[in-house]
Amino acid sequence: MNVTEILAWKPDWAAARTALTGWWEHRALALHVTAPKDQPWENLPHPGPVRDLQQQWTDVPHWVARYTAQAARTFYGGVAFPRLWADIGGPGSLGLFLGAVGKLAPTTVWYEPVIHDPESFPALRLDKDGDWWRRHFALIELAQQQARGRYLVGFPDLIENIDTLAQLRDGQLLLTDLLERPEWVQDKLAEINTAFFACYEAFWQKLRDPWGGAVWDAFELWAPGKLAKLQCDFSCMISEKMFREFVVPGLTEQCEWLDYSLYHLDGTNAVHQLDALLGIEALDAIEWTPQAGLPGGGAPQWFDLYRRIKAAGKSVQAVGVQPTEVAPLIEAVGAEGLFIWVTAPTEAAARALLKQTGWQGAA
Repeated sequence: MNVTEILAWKPDWAAARTALTGWWEHRALALHVTAPKDQPWENLPHPGPVRDLQQQWTDVPHWVARYTAQAARTFYGGVAFPRLWADIGGPGSLGLFLGAVGKLAPTTVWYEPVIHDPESFPALRLDKDGDWWRRHFALIELAQQQARGRYLVGFPDLIENIDTLAQLRDGQLLLTDLLERPEWVQDKLAEINTAFFACYEAFWQKLRDPWGGAVWDAFELWAPGKLAKLQCDFSCMISEKMFREFVVPGLTEQCEWLDYSLYHLDGTNAVHQLDALLGIEALDAIEWTPQAGLPGGGAPQWFDLYRRIKAAGKSVQAVGVQPTEVAPLIEAVGAEGLFIWVTAPTEAAARALLKQTGWQGAA
């Protein structure tokens, strides 16, 4: 593919790239809307249900066939675009590459800790000869071969920082470690950051696209350079002081190393860390996920949160927004630097929403 080509399943891909670039730069609206397509892009057969967990998670040809069949039946409006997620290990692939034991489950891959004796455990290093590493790159290779200009292939959800250490050590034990062996925790976090950069670089060499950018499929992001979704779900269990001491330095290093960065703020129990996050100058954007049982990202109760993030010079991503909530959200928060993620019931409803918001892409 050369840089003048469009994506076959995304005719207005150039307009989407322009809008996404503007959103990262805090000056444009990014409306992401998908819906079932009236007529498939292609009549691709679905490979059928998986026979077991092994096939679901590790059968690379079946994985690619499942995705392409689904994507061929999806309308991608606004900044939404077709992409295959090379996340064969579930969220937290970096932990697998550092030695965590993956246990297959119907909806994810769970990780069994491996650091039982901190004092004798060796330095953390990437295992580029392991099964999980090879599976990820086999998936990427096959997906890229079969994409044929129809869709892009995105980064796995690596996860990083203290969330990865919690996978390797066990969250409850790590809370004790923060008090009893803080220097050990800092050493391990430095090793994880080093591994993150090396891991990212290896994937970047395979996943950099013809426009000089890449896809981070968690939260369906594209940027014209190196990008990542960063997070710290562990932050719900620690004070702001500990967050600033143990987490912010690594996050800052990641944001400064990347060209574009978005932080996944997960639930009201993590909001007490927002001031620290807003103080990271190199962080570009913050995504907000209300926890289960609370209204979605388009509810008025989150408007002040979005305004606070934007006032600090960051872009914001609102997820789980209903079509009827789009216009009030834009009016209350402002379009510039606002990413709205919507699922519409029909292609007609999706197109109507795009027209309502002034999307200038293909008809």
